[in-house]
Amino acid sequence: MENTEQFVEGAVTNFGDAAAAMWAAASALIIEYAFSVVGAIVILIIGYIIAGFVRRWVYSALKRFRNADETLNLFLARGARYTVLILVFVTVLTQFGVQTASIIAAVGAAGLAIGLALQGTLQNIAAGIMLLFLRPFQVGDFIETANATGVVKEIGLFATEFETLDGLYLLAPNSEVWGSPVTNYSRLPNRRFDLVVGIAYDDDINKAFAAFEDIAASHEKVLTDPEPFIYVSSLGDSAVEVTCRVWMSTADWWKTSRELIKIAKERFDADGLSIPFPQRDVHLFKEEA
Repeated sequence: MENTEQFVEGAVTNFGDAAAAMWAAASALIIEYAFSVVGAIVILIIGYIIAGFVRRWVYSALKRFRNADETLNLFLARGARYTVLILVFVTVLTQFGVQTASIIAAVGAAGLAIGLALQGTLQNIAAGIMLLFLRPFQVGDFIETANATGVVKEIGLFATEFETLDGLYLLAPNSEVWGSPVTNYSRLPNRRFDLVVGIAYDDDINKAFAAFEDIAASHEKVLTDPEPFIYVSSLGDSAVEVTCRVWMSTADWWKTSRELIKIAKERFDADGLSIPFPQRDVHLFKEEA
């Protein structure tokens, strides 16, 4: 019985010593990391404030550029903010003695894997940034690419939205738009139009020239600089093609060009200049008996 009591007293004493040792170690650990925790919290708060300030500063700086796109401004401003937050997070880990080199390597490997998995999406984002930065076209421009033709409605980071001439909605990936030649019909202020009319070989070419001169001079939308240029463009099988090359405002091109075609037909009919149909002469030779 006495041995049992001694065993219990010894166990209690050992447990008390162990608890005291654990409490001392915990107290030392708390004291050791207390300043690190407080410093980490301070760094997080200051870093969050700085990240917001950097985002607003980058956005304001980009807004000063006259042709800067709003989508690109927001994207770059948010990218700057997240970069600051990542640096703050790495700094906090350093406060606790964490080896950030291995974490950065792991994040880099994960980023590489994600990049390979999302290669097509990242291609579209890169192409979208280039389109927003170089601005080969703007919202409202009528453009033509290898796979899309229409009026640009929105330029996003992933795709570009179009409205086709027949009123359809078209969504084209940015990589396809950026990777093909782009014809912008709206970018330049003036545009040329060649009005070609074929007359019969028996008609008077000078009369056709005079008709074209009157048509170009009488239409208010036809520009005088560059001045209209009239010439014989081809001697065809059935007609002599006479061309009147004129320039007009890009905004007026479609309507004015259609009007000039109508006016030319009416004027040539009034002047007795025929517009012949394609024809072929057939010669028959009678074979002698």
